[in-house]
Amino acid sequence: MRYNAGEIITAMITPFNQDLSIDYKSLEKLVNHLIETGTDAILVAGTTGETPTLSHEEEAELFTFVKKTVNGRVKVIMGAGSNSTHTAVESSLTAKKLGADAILSVVPYYNKPSQKGIYEHFASIAKAIDLPIILYNIPGRTGVNMQPATVAKLASDFKNIVALKQSNSDLDLISDIKSLCPDDFTIYSGDDSLTLPMMSLGAHGVISVASHIAGLEIKKMISAFKQGNNKEALNLHLKLYPLFRKLFMAPNPVPVKAALANLNIINEYVRKPLVVLDENEKKELFEVVNKY
Repeated sequence: MRYNAGEIITAMITPFNQDLSIDYKSLEKLVNHLIETGTDAILVAGTTGETPTLSHEEEAELFTFVKKTVNGRVKVIMGAGSNSTHTAVESSLTAKKLGADAILSVVPYYNKPSQKGIYEHFASIAKAIDLPIILYNIPGRTGVNMQPATVAKLASDFKNIVALKQSNSDLDLISDIKSLCPDDFTIYSGDDSLTLPMMSLGAHGVISVASHIAGLEIKKMISAFKQGNNKEALNLHLKLYPLFRKLFMAPNPVPVKAALANLNIINEYVRKPLVVLDENEKKELFEVVNKY
């Protein structure tokens, strides 16, 4: 049976206080905002959550708080990847212990492993836990592209490897993955601007950043497409496209944090080496965001 965490999984930001500790008051407000605006599942401790600068203890505390705040209203997925296979296994076991509904596990970054190394990495994780595993392929950050044949072998060999977040603009790879993988293997777009194109090739939905701002509009686009209203879906995509692009005018999640701060949901603080937008950049961003 096809794995389904919903059509919109929000890769949630981590709000900080001025001293850069986690801002749990704003986090509670943010979780409720996401659920009220179309989010079907929340991904905690993904790249958008600034995990490169979070400690493992902070990630566990963050997940525990979100899981309690959600209180069963949507699924909660935990980012549990690492470029160390041992650490990725340990993080996955922690996610299981904390009650995650699934994990997102990224292709090992910086090491630049071979396809065999990528396979062995995910095989070790799949053997260690019985949670659903969403693979995450983002070569722009990891430095290596997981090939469709590797995805297909993992999906075939391990029943708990159930889905893929694909952040790669080469849409031919989606066709290859759909051709090679089992019919019930789920694909999520990892880029908001590619959601509709990927859905035309069989993707189920999106693991989104823009859903922090325009979740209901993204939901309408997905629903229109799945109901066969292709013209409406295209019009909604074109309406949303400027937002999708502007939210990546600076390294993620800097722009989306600025946008959420402008909505008085969080403060815009980020941990270095990320830095906040300057006033000119904010003006440029808000000219687009305020339309939504």
